[in-house]
Amino acid sequence: MNRSSLPIFSLLCLVMLALPLHLLAREPLPQKFRIDGEALVFDTETDITGAASEITPEDIDAFRSILADNPQVTEVRLNSGGGSVYAGAEIAWIVMDHGLNTSVDGECVSACVDIFLAGQRRRMMLGSKIGFHQRSWAPEAVQSYYREWRDDEDWATPFEFGSWIYQDTQEEIYEQLTYLVSRGVDPAFAIETMRVRPNAEWYPSRLRLVAAGVLREQAPQDQ
Repeated sequence: MNRSSLPIFSLLCLVMLALPLHLLAREPLPQKFRIDGEALVFDTETDITGAASEITPEDIDAFRSILADNPQVTEVRLNSGGGSVYAGAEIAWIVMDHGLNTSVDGECVSACVDIFLAGQRRRMMLGSKIGFHQRSWAPEAVQSYYREWRDDEDWATPFEFGSWIYQDTQEEIYEQLTYLVSRGVDPAFAIETMRVRPNAEWYPSRLRLVAAGVLREQAPQDQ
């Protein structure tokens, strides 16, 4: 190294030392995520390799980690056709705990709606849509769950398991309706979201979403 380059090298070393350690060691974000200024973009519809193109339990820890590393984030921007109900609920709690705003840029359906409703201010970009339908449980998943838990739950026959499903379903519907109403959604609209079967979608108009409290330009504390 010649003498003329020493001042530049010294300056670079000082800059590197001044940077926070978490910026120097930051790993690339998972493919579903990106940071856009003060917004955390969560897009499960993007081209993804080596991971499920939907909301998954693995996304829960990713949300926590990304928000911890990016304290400037004030909004979660969503584009997702849904996925794991459990993951959607857990991510919704994270969004509420951080007091973030939410927006939809594209589509937000099923479990994605739980995340969206966790926002303080909730917006939908022009040309975007929010969809609702009943939850579902695939037959193969039902069979797998029964085989895994029948001994622990003392289900002597599939009929006892069926009776448990009947009770558990009612509890889940109650919890979902309670969540919608607690987030400011009109109770009559919340009931209407349970009408459409899982293989279909209901996309209310923007005016209907505003009237029902799904979209809101002001956070409750700002009103």
